[in-house]
Amino acid sequence: MPLVEHIRELRKRLLISAVALLVGVVACYVSWEPIFHFLREPYCRANPHRSCDLIVTGVFDAFNTKLRVSFIGGIVTTSPIWLYQIGAFITPALHKQERRYAGGFLVGALSLFLTGCVLGFLSVGHGLKILLHIAGPGVQNLLTLDKYFSFLTLMLLLFGVAFEFPVIVVFLNLTGLLTFERMVRWQRGMIFGLFLAAAVLTPSTDPFTFLFLGLALVVLWELCVGAAWIRSRRQKARGPDQDDLSPDEPSYVDPTPSELAP
Repeated sequence: MPLVEHIRELRKRLLISAVALLVGVVACYVSWEPIFHFLREPYCRANPHRSCDLIVTGVFDAFNTKLRVSFIGGIVTTSPIWLYQIGAFITPALHKQERRYAGGFLVGALSLFLTGCVLGFLSVGHGLKILLHIAGPGVQNLLTLDKYFSFLTLMLLLFGVAFEFPVIVVFLNLTGLLTFERMVRWQRGMIFGLFLAAAVLTPSTDPFTFLFLGLALVVLWELCVGAAWIRSRRQKARGPDQDDLSPDEPSYVDPTPSELAP
């Protein structure tokens, strides 16, 4: 395809993604009330015997928070559309084997990110319950609208990005940089490192959230080890000559001429 056609194709993909994103943002903005009550649920669970109303201290705080949450909601809800457009633009330039892996990586990355966001949302309420009541019964907690949604967004993004960890591990295993044997040798160090990363990255600093995230990452790591073991067994069953052969690469032919029989 000529360069001009590539630019037109890119413009078309970007236009479709932008329109989809705009529709998603407008839909989330119009549906603000049910979204607000749903996202406020962790705060209400953390204060079962008190009012779970959020306060606003600035004139534009409510509008800015509503717009920011609608934009993030639009990105998440329309992610299958703009991820498909990215894949549709990139995959024609890849080899056959690369295209096979690219689709799986895109679907896996999106699924893991959404799973991480869901688990992060479920853990926020427990973390807030610890943090809001740590000072004792004589302290009344009044959270502002923007501070609560900033904290909630940060938690969801943290869990979503952290759950992309298996995508990197699987990619390194497929490229041969991280073999099954090496993963087994690094087992103890990786478990310790995952819990340490969860403790450092968790913004709430409460023990429940960091343990929850650390255990989830360890489970994902063990699943990656299991997948690497299965792939290693299949490679050994195929034999060394059939290991990682690409259908897009020509077979090796010895150019040295053979001697003529007498």
